[in-house]
Amino acid sequence: MSSRHHVAVLGGGAWGTALGAMAAHNGHDVRLYARDAAIVHSINTLHRNETYLPGIDLPAPLTASTDAASVLSGSDFILCVIPAQAMAGALEELKPLIPRAVPLIICAKGIDRKRGLLMSSLVREIIPDQLIAALSGPSFASDVARGLPTAVTVAAESQAVADRIALALSGPTFRCYSTDDLVGVEIGGSLKNVLAIAAGAAIGRGFGASAQAALVTRGFVELRRVGHALGARPETIMGLSGLGDLLLSCSTSQSRNYSYGLALGRGDDLTGRPLAEGVATAAIAAELVARHSIEAPIIEAVARILDRSITIDEAVEALLARPLKNED
Repeated sequence: MSSRHHVAVLGGGAWGTALGAMAAHNGHDVRLYARDAAIVHSINTLHRNETYLPGIDLPAPLTASTDAASVLSGSDFILCVIPAQAMAGALEELKPLIPRAVPLIICAKGIDRKRGLLMSSLVREIIPDQLIAALSGPSFASDVARGLPTAVTVAAESQAVADRIALALSGPTFRCYSTDDLVGVEIGGSLKNVLAIAAGAAIGRGFGASAQAALVTRGFVELRRVGHALGARPETIMGLSGLGDLLLSCSTSQSRNYSYGLALGRGDDLTGRPLAEGVATAAIAAELVARHSIEAPIIEAVARILDRSITIDEAVEALLARPLKNED
């Protein structure tokens, strides 16, 4: 690990708490901002976040506050762990407090559905002069909070900045690779959520593991096409933030998007289920592929299933009836 840093965490959910715990375990001074006073009290007094990470002990050096100014003051790195669809509102509010020369590391995966923007473009629109980075990859919050071995990718437009962040955040059980392909890292993290819903729905509907494997594989082809159209590098899409995150998210009910797909496929009541970012991302992802004339029938099918314009059975029938072609 590099020298000790002050790491500010914006967001007291599962992922924000887990990343804060990781940074504290790695020897950093970590302060976490959360709106919920009960969560702040629990972290500071019980060293637990029972709301989002029940049963997991947090390191004592991780402290929390409802005062964003005190959390951000003097920070060396800012982990922005606010859900994608709440990001714009939060940044508008916090903008005066965020130091511009400090890397704002986006840890949310998704596309803003109102503006149709990846998170880095959203930040750039709201805070034009901010130093921006992103952290993404195959990682469950509970694994990271428990200190289980995890590898992710850190991206920034400057390779030197990405290297600096990766060095600072890496530790004995948390390894960061670095890249200057910021867009590529964000695309993988955003679209894998949509594809995980498709994989879960296939199992929930009883179509079997063969159908699931086909959907994940052909979904990855669509992810590659989107990445190519938006300027991502192939190796980024093949890496941790692309293929790695897709495989994790499409393989276990620990993934909220896969779990949502399972419930959707079974016909369960979806009311009150935990946040599944792919639900919010699917429609804007379908608009994106249409706008760029990208062939992405699985992404489009998920969007149509979620808006109730077709059923899962109708979507599968349409996918299987597509003209035969060479594999690409």
